[in-house]
Amino acid sequence: MPVPTEDLVRLRQARDRMDRDYAQPLDVAALARGAHMSAGHFARSFRAAFGETPHSYLMTRRVERAKALLRRGDLSVTEVCFAVGCSSLGSFSSRFTELVGETPSAYRAREHSVAEVIPACYAKRLTRPVRSSVRNGEANGGGAS
Repeated sequence: MPVPTEDLVRLRQARDRMDRDYAQPLDVAALARGAHMSAGHFARSFRAAFGETPHSYLMTRRVERAKALLRRGDLSVTEVCFAVGCSSLGSFSSRFTELVGETPSAYRAREHSVAEVIPACYAKRLTRPVRSSVRNGEANGGGAS
């Protein structure tokens, strides 16, 4: 089912908000209100447009930022967890491990100096956690035309 253009505009705005405000306490209900949709319609439409649930997208953004903070090495895993907007260390660690393939502690302890010589634009792409081979429905024509 294609997502109507007016919904797609609001969904992109919600996705932009998640990208910008990932460390804030965001939930699907609040994002749906901001998009002027019910929570159920918002979640279904978001998944149809972008290929994943709003919660999954937000957690991926948080893990992406957590990776950068962990590479710095000056914050504990718990501090990173809270800095990226997660309220449960267990949930954060589980999701991080699922997306990255290693625990936050193991990732933090690993050598990351090779990333320092890679330009930031490439490093961001190479270190982005991706759960599936297709992150964004728009990339393969799954979004609205």
